Amino acid sequence: MSDSFEKFQKRRVITSYFSVVLSIFLVLFLLGILGLFVINSKRLSDNFKEEIVMTVFFKNEATDSVTTAFNSELKTAKFAKSFEYVSKEKAAAQHKKVIGEDFMQFLGVNPLQNSFDIHLKADYVNNAEIAKIQDRLRQNPMIADIVYDKQLVTLVNDNIKNISMWILVISCIFALVSVLLINSSLRLSIYSNRFIIKTMQMVGATKSFIRKPFIKTNVILGFVGAVLAILALIGVLIYIQTSFPNLGIMENQVAIIAVLLGVLVLGIVITFISTYFATQRFLNLRTDDLY
Repeated sequence: MSDSFEKFQKRRVITSYFSVVLSIFLVLFLLGILGLFVINSKRLSDNFKEEIVMTVFFKNEATDSVTTAFNSELKTAKFAKSFEYVSKEKAAAQHKKVIGEDFMQFLGVNPLQNSFDIHLKADYVNNAEIAKIQDRLRQNPMIADIVYDKQLVTLVNDNIKNISMWILVISCIFALVSVLLINSSLRLSIYSNRFIIKTMQMVGATKSFIRKPFIKTNVILGFVGAVLAILALIGVLIYIQTSFPNLGIMENQVAIIAVLLGVLVLGIVITFISTYFATQRFLNLRTDDLY
């Protein structure tokens, strides 16, 4: 009979520990994901901005020496992240692939122009900076036209501002909710031991002596949950880096290490504080109030 009771008690303790570790792991993992997103939000927005193309068209009379000189100019230009020369023959082939027909058979000539597709650096992807770049490039008399999606540039910049503000608000709310969830989980764990706490107190044990084993156990559980969350976050980072190498999400290693260490510290600090106040609450209750 006693063996069955002991087994039941062990299973209950293991189940309790597992639920605490799982809740800490899930909360810290989601908090870590949010932290990684915040530190990489500028990189992500910059990556999106730099996908917008500005196309510079040249007049038909522009010679190879003109395009070569423009190519050299772009190599030293601060605003250009990358660029590609698109000859009118290549442009015609691309159009043919898109529409499925050779339009030059009907026209007899190629009406397209030689051009450069320029990907601007993120800091220059706004209408004011692009206007300055256009003014500079139009000084070249061989340039026929400069085209970019002005509406998309405006939309991207406005949305990034709004998203950044909401990310800050959500981060604060989620951090508060995370603390409350871990605190609630630990309070429930200690609640199941409230009679043990009161019994130890009644036989003369000091408050610090009673708190010590609870704090030690829950801090270890918090450490385990945090380590599991860190391992899961590293797995997510490796997956994103492998699947989307262009994002360069692993480049800012200092910030990533700071987030991972922050997850570890939070797991320990939150469990320590929550356990301290939870045990203190039951230590201050009268015996009748325990029921």
